[in-house]
Amino acid sequence: MASNTQDAAHGAADAAHGSAPGMPQLDFSTFGNQIFWLVVALVVIYLILSRVALPRIAAVLAERQGTITNDLAAAEDLKAKAVEAENAYNKALADARAEAQRIAAETRAEIQAGLDEAIAKADEQIAAKAAESEKAIAEIKAGALEGVKAVATETAEALVTALSGSADKVAVAAAVAQRTKG
Repeated sequence: MASNTQDAAHGAADAAHGSAPGMPQLDFSTFGNQIFWLVVALVVIYLILSRVALPRIAAVLAERQGTITNDLAAAEDLKAKAVEAENAYNKALADARAEAQRIAAETRAEIQAGLDEAIAKADEQIAAKAAESEKAIAEIKAGALEGVKAVATETAEALVTALSGSADKVAVAAAVAQRTKG
């Protein structure tokens, strides 16, 4: 048994020193064959990539670029529409303000016209009342003047009668009338 273990140990040592082949990739006798199959595999991968995968990738990139370009154009259109809408809004707002100012001015003018009319009517009423008052005052003044003349005439007659005994009514009335005039 010892001899079997020794033979096995020698076999393993011989294999480790190169008597048995190791990794086939590192065997120099197969390098030509390996290089050929490497070239064939690379050519096949190149053909598959250039005919199938790369055109699909290029189509996706082109579609993506087209989508981006279309989206940018749509965004520019929407931006222009937004600016246009803002300008229309500002114009409508300015028009509404101008209309409101016009309506306010018309309303002020109507109110002022009504106020002027009311003031004119009030002035007419005041003038009519003043004329009536002046007429009443003139009547009262005339009545008071007549009353003063009558009282003055009576008083003068009484004084003349008291002083002289008899009074001439026509002469007393003429004297009172002359004195009240001037």
